[in-house]
Amino acid sequence: MRMILPSIFGFSRNFEAYPAIRFVLRLFRIKLNIGSFFSQEIFNTVRPELEKLIDLQKTDTNIRRLKNSVDTAEQRRAEIEQEFEQHAFSIREIQNRRDTLTAERGELEQSVSEYKTYLERADRNLKHSQNQKEYETAMREIDSFQRQIATFENQIVEKMTASEAVEKELTDRAEEIDSLDAKREETFASFDAELKTIKKELNAETAKRGKVFETLPAQLASVYNRMAQRSRDGIAVAEVINGSCSACYMALRPQMQVQVKRMDSIVTCESCTRILYINQPEPEQKTEATSAS
Repeated sequence: MRMILPSIFGFSRNFEAYPAIRFVLRLFRIKLNIGSFFSQEIFNTVRPELEKLIDLQKTDTNIRRLKNSVDTAEQRRAEIEQEFEQHAFSIREIQNRRDTLTAERGELEQSVSEYKTYLERADRNLKHSQNQKEYETAMREIDSFQRQIATFENQIVEKMTASEAVEKELTDRAEEIDSLDAKREETFASFDAELKTIKKELNAETAKRGKVFETLPAQLASVYNRMAQRSRDGIAVAEVINGSCSACYMALRPQMQVQVKRMDSIVTCESCTRILYINQPEPEQKTEATSAS
């Protein structure tokens, strides 16, 4: 300015001595100051409100997650119960097989005892037979009883072999069987403690949300609520990640990315209309990055 004006109007180099030029320069400086003032005022007004919206959205997202954990607690408890029940059922099934084999072996041994009695009676009949017919009848009975006893004894051996395999399986799982009830109690105790912590955090986050929401202007709060209720995921304020809206994945124009990063105005996504923001690094992170470079 100091170099251009004298060459154009032919004034001396000390052009500020002229009242008209001093007036123009003064207006120019005032305009610059006013523009800078209003830009800073807008920045100071919008940025805190936008930061509140971001904080509110993060809180609401966390509340949504916590509520889902509370709402599905009974279902998850039932799934844990079912898992332990499946383990217990498999163990009971093995134990039932053992008991069945033992019972069947006992029945076979009882049958062997009965047929040995029949065999002894047939043997006596043979010894006291008085004719050929009684003799042949006794011999047929003895042969039949002996074959039936042999069949029963083979079956007993099979039952004993199967019982040994079952007993071995139970022995291998003895530690699991002994600790099953203790593990169940421990798991449910841990589950209940975690659920209690979740409920406590949910109450804290809900109280925090109320405080943040009260500080928002009524119009902005209404817009946020309307957008959050309209979206299925409850997202009204979406972060810009890798140049795209994280809610609808629409790529932002470079100019819009600059506007979002400045945080001096409320910028909405051109696709899903959610309010956009870019996560700014903390001051400490900036300092560390500067010192590292």
